[in-house]
Amino acid sequence: MTVQEIVEQLKATFGEKVGELSETLDPFLTLKAEDLLEIAGFLKDTAGLEMDFLQDETAVDYPDESLIRMVYHLFSYQHRHGIVLKVELDRAAPKVPTLEGLWPVANWLEREVWDLFGVDFEGHSDLRRIMLPDDWEGHPLRKDYEDPTEYHGISHDRPSPIDGFTRVDEKLRQIAAETAAQLAAATGEGESSEESAS
Repeated sequence: MTVQEIVEQLKATFGEKVGELSETLDPFLTLKAEDLLEIAGFLKDTAGLEMDFLQDETAVDYPDESLIRMVYHLFSYQHRHGIVLKVELDRAAPKVPTLEGLWPVANWLEREVWDLFGVDFEGHSDLRRIMLPDDWEGHPLRKDYEDPTEYHGISHDRPSPIDGFTRVDEKLRQIAAETAAQLAAATGEGESSEESAS
């Protein structure tokens, strides 16, 4: 089934809850947060659609628009078709229902999104950090996130391990120049060139 056919089936069932398909390189539908669970469940459980795989669930931060976009990639192994759903959330208090009850893998993906973007997944069974320590402050993939200078008294500023090293190509040029100078001095070519020039 093509993406257009999937969208037509959604529109026939959900009407205005389904917006227009954005014809980008990876076409997507934008939904409201309150409609996500119902429409995602339909895509998973309806005969002919059966999107049994939540391929990916992530977020993108748009501070200039004051929103965070949730992005869901759904796929059906049986029918070899898929669709991308997007949900726009208020960046000040991003909140969306969990998809954990439909696809258990959402448990882990949503923990990662919460950890890094601060999105609250309503109904999630274990929403806690997965990438960073429990007492970490802030959500590092927000574009206005500022790195802390230390964590529990341990500074984040460290000298670069490559400081003081010379690039291989620069070192080879130095060796070639030194070898040429030594060769010229040994054969007297540099002096004879200077004499002939004068």
